[in-house]
This record gives sequence, C-alpha cells and structure tokens, in this order.
Amino acid sequence: MGEPRQHPADRTLEALGLSVAPREHPLVYPGAWPAESGLLDGDRLLPLTRRTFPGRVPVLAVGSNASPAQLRHKMRQYELSSPIPLVKARVTGLEIGVSAHLSALGYVSASPFRAPGHTRELFITWLDPAQLAAIDASEGVTRPSGAYDRVLLPSTGFRVEPEPSGPGELGGRPLDGVHLYVNRHGVLQDGTGTPREHPGERRLLTELLAESPGLRKLFGATPEEFCSRARGDLRLCAEGTRLFAREGRTTASGLEKYVRGQQTGSPGTGESLSPPWM
Repeated sequence: MGEPRQHPADRTLEALGLSVAPREHPLVYPGAWPAESGLLDGDRLLPLTRRTFPGRVPVLAVGSNASPAQLRHKMRQYELSSPIPLVKARVTGLEIGVSAHLSALGYVSASPFRAPGHTRELFITWLDPAQLAAIDASEGVTRPSGAYDRVLLPSTGFRVEPEPSGPGELGGRPLDGVHLYVNRHGVLQDGTGTPREHPGERRLLTELLAESPGLRKLFGATPEEFCSRARGDLRLCAEGTRLFAREGRTTASGLEKYVRGQQTGSPGTGESLSPPWM
C-alpha cells in the first residue's frame, strides 16, 4: 500500500494498549481507539504516510469498528489478513448515540445520529471489497433482520475532512462518497426525545438498568450480569430490544432517509457471509 515496511515491537496492539476486543470483553465497548491514524496490519498498527486510498471504500466508524482489536477479530473470523488503513477525520453533522437494540455479543452498541453543525473526531476505515463484505455481514446489513443498514452520506449537511498527512500541512479535502452504518431500530433517547449519547458501556448499562425495572428483570442489576445474560442469547436480546420500544426509549436517528435499499452490491459481496450474533 506504499507504506514503510516496519516491524518494531512497540507498534504491536499489545504495546499500544489496543489489544482488547469488545467481542471478547463486552464491558470495554467500544474498545480502545488509536491515538493517531495508522495501518492495521495483523497484530501491529503501523504509521501512515497517506490519508486517502483510491480503490477502497471509506467507511466512518462510530463504535467498535474504530477499535483495532475489534477489526482484527472480525477479519480473522472471515480469514482475511490484508491491512486496513484507519484515518482520523474531522466530521461535521454527526454524533455518537446508542443503538436501540441489544446485541447478543453482550453489549448495547453505538449508532450515529444526525447533529447539524456539530463537529467531532472519528476514524475512517478504508476497506477493500472483501473487508467491506465482512464488516457488512458483521453489522447485519446482509440480513433482513440485521441491526444496521449501510448508507452513503450526502455532502449536503455532512462534512468529512481527513487529518493532514504530516506536520505543517493543511487539513485534507472533504471526502465525497463516505459510508456509514445506521441502526434500523433507531437510537435511544434521553427522556426528552433527544438522542442519547453513548458514554461507554459500563456507564451506559449502569444508567439503563437503574432507569428500567423491566430491564433489570431480564438482565440483572449490574453491568456484569447484563453482559453475562445477554451474550449469546438471541431470544433474550430480542425481548430487550422490544422492551426499549415498549418503554418509549427509542427515537429516529435522523439518518433513515439516506437508506436506499441494500448497500452490499459492488464493491461488497456480503450476501455470502453471515455474522455470529451482531
């Protein structure tokens, strides 16, 4: 990919504090994000000298897809080993909310919502066709009952600017054609109808369990109990998702209008893949 061939020990995910995947430890969700842009190459995060990658698809990560350990876990599941560039970007028009569904991986995941004028830092994952198909499958895009759709963000109302590729350089040009995963169930609201921001899994679960006797009845009183009961139990997670709706906790993300059917055609081939639980 035109990047330097480096193999220093201090670039391993373990050395960088990036080695724990939420799929293995749900309470760390969304997992540790890198401090800087990098090239995920197996167990290492190498420096990047570029910020755009023609021939690959730019996909914004708002949750664990910005965690190198989670990406490594997903790629290994589908026996993929090619590197993935992760590029920091300044994003306007979005904020990170809480998915209005429970994942049988044991956590309540993040999902974006429309936030006009709001600017924050996110990562762009630049995916090749096989990687895109794998991430689509892991998000349930290829299944009618899956949790997410992949949408193409319009340039009107949204701005995605990759960071400069070196000191003293100006910021990157805004990108067109950036993709984003949007939850089909909407997002959780904060009690006023405003989308709730995701504060990290332990705090989120503590708050949700304190607010809902129904949720405590299903999943226990602590975040640890919640994760233990939710993990691998599709039926229980489906009931928890319905409970969110019954209790009036859900609202629209404001991104639904950008969904235009399945987004899994060229360059992805996700119909042949399937997620373990989502």
